[in-house]
Amino acid sequence: MKTFWTAVATAAIALAGPALAEYPEKPVSFIVPWPPGDLEDVLTRMIAEDFQAEYGIAAAVVNKPGGGGGPFPGAIDVATAPADGYTIGSFVPAVPLIGHEIDIPELTPEKFDPIGIFLTYPFVIAAMGNAPYSSMQELAAYAKDNDVVLGHFGDVLTPTQVTKALAKNMGFEWSADAAFDALDCNTLASGDADVINTTLQLILPCLDQVNVLVSITGERISKVPDTPAIGEVDPELNIALWNGLFVLKDTPQDVRDKIAAVAEKTVMSDRAQAVAAETGALVYWMDAAESAEVIEADKATLGTISGLLE
Repeated sequence: MKTFWTAVATAAIALAGPALAEYPEKPVSFIVPWPPGDLEDVLTRMIAEDFQAEYGIAAAVVNKPGGGGGPFPGAIDVATAPADGYTIGSFVPAVPLIGHEIDIPELTPEKFDPIGIFLTYPFVIAAMGNAPYSSMQELAAYAKDNDVVLGHFGDVLTPTQVTKALAKNMGFEWSADAAFDALDCNTLASGDADVINTTLQLILPCLDQVNVLVSITGERISKVPDTPAIGEVDPELNIALWNGLFVLKDTPQDVRDKIAAVAEKTVMSDRAQAVAAETGALVYWMDAAESAEVIEADKATLGTISGLLE
């Protein structure tokens, strides 16, 4: 009898097919669509290191730069991979908010869901400390009768668009604007631009010599606590340049949960928070549901900005 039931059990297992392997069972890639070295790259590498330590599976960052305004080759790598959690995107808003709207076939229709957002870049609008304005309100009043040149990293970037939309809402125009490869203390000291839209870490060496007029972040930056965030100056333009982890929409929930568990632990660790303290970046964990709400709100805000700049 025992032999009979053993045979039945064996047959049942065979009919059920091989057991599904538990995630992860093979190397995992975190795709960063930018060159190495910036904040999103540093923090994503920390997450990959902790993922490998937690699960005993190789995990690495793959930098796939190119196409700041599309076609986002790194995002295409994630979009065309299986929805199994072995290829994870570390993306700024342009990918999940814009990619499917500018006719990139591999990103259309909308492909990604957030695992979580973990970084807000410390973008600011700044001027020299001896400029005749120390706030956006004073700048707006001054620029109505005087030329003020804006420096930025590129016209299509969210912080640049916000800066231009803010000027329009405040009733003034930049006399000229230009994109720069570097926007730091020298840019202001040389007079190449009167006001710059840059990241706080690039002006940290001369922070005591500049006026930070506003931060393009969701909340105030700890290194300049007296500087208002953009939403305080103009609630209509409350948006920030963030970075988060994304997977394909069909990725199983248990896989998402395992990625999120490691990422949250990493970004709240002392070494990740040290990056925040050193650079002025906001490093935190926002779960999938909260991240999805931010993305929807940002879509609406970007629509408002586009309307203002038409």
